[in-house]
Amino acid sequence: MTSAPGPKSVLLKFVEAFNRGDADGLAALYAWDAVNHQVAEKPIKGRKAIRKMFADSFASAAMTCIVENIFEDGEWAIMEWRDPLGLRGCGFFHVVDSRIVFQRGYWDKLTFLKQQGLPLPQR
Repeated sequence: MTSAPGPKSVLLKFVEAFNRGDADGLAALYAWDAVNHQVAEKPIKGRKAIRKMFADSFASAAMTCIVENIFEDGEWAIMEWRDPLGLRGCGFFHVVDSRIVFQRGYWDKLTFLKQQGLPLPQR
């Protein structure tokens, strides 16, 4: 009997799809009712909305994920990452039956916007 890929394996697929800018490939890794909460943003619920979030992000910024560490514990994986411009962050992924059901990401939005030359939020 073959077991389903664990959280670390799912994260490695996530990084490959992310670095290709593949919103469809990323969305396929999520459960239909998954939640993606990047703490600098409001939570996004549902695979379709998560796919749109990635597609919009890839259309507006050049992003690359360089893995520094991945830790796995049961149904959870934690990834510490950086990008070529020096931004750093980490993500917590709850993976059930080889699908991401919940993701929370921590990164500095202001640094990201400045590095990408994107508009800063108005006060």
